[in-house]
Formats: sequence, C-alpha cells, structure tokens
Amino acid sequence: MAEAHDMLFRTLADPTRRALFERLCREGEKTVGALTAQAGVSQPVVSKHLGLLKQAGLVRDRHEGRQTHYSAQLGALTPLVDWTSQMARFWEQRFDDLENLLRRMDQ
Repeated sequence: MAEAHDMLFRTLADPTRRALFERLCREGEKTVGALTAQAGVSQPVVSKHLGLLKQAGLVRDRHEGRQTHYSAQLGALTPLVDWTSQMARFWEQRFDDLENLLRRMDQ
C-alpha cells in the first residue's frame, strides 16, 4: 500500500505529468498528438510521461487505428484524497488541542 502511495506522489510530483493529467481531467480523452501540441515538449517526452501516468493507474489508453487516446482515471486519486483527509483531521485535532491549552493558560 505504501508503495502505491509513493508511486502516486512521485508520478504527480513532476510538473509536466501533472499538467498532462490535469488537462485530461478538464478536457476529457485526448490523443498523444493533441496533448503534445500544447505540452511544450516533444512527442517522445509526452509519450514517456503518459507511460508513467499509465503505470501509476492515473490514465488509461485506448488504441484506435494508428492513434492512441488517453483518458484520466480519477479513481486512482482515492489514496491521495484519503491521505489528505487523514492529515486534515490530524492537524485539526492538533490545533484544537493547542487552542484548549492556550485557553487554560489564559485563565
């Protein structure tokens, strides 16, 4: 489980990969060519990043003739959402504890 989380964080840590994933989330399925046109990097670089996104489960590919179409797999973000929620609860509790301590000190 920790390895899957690590892979997800590592994959999304790269700004180019994150931008590709965000674009697929916003705009839906795209071909490699369409993604390359606005990526600011070459097609082989886009393909490499898409391969890593696919390996992490963040995108799915679909072949149609000579073209490959990619789409975002939002369910792959579940571990990230869960982790973020856990951290939010942790820090909320810490802040509540600090607030209670400060109140007691003021009395």
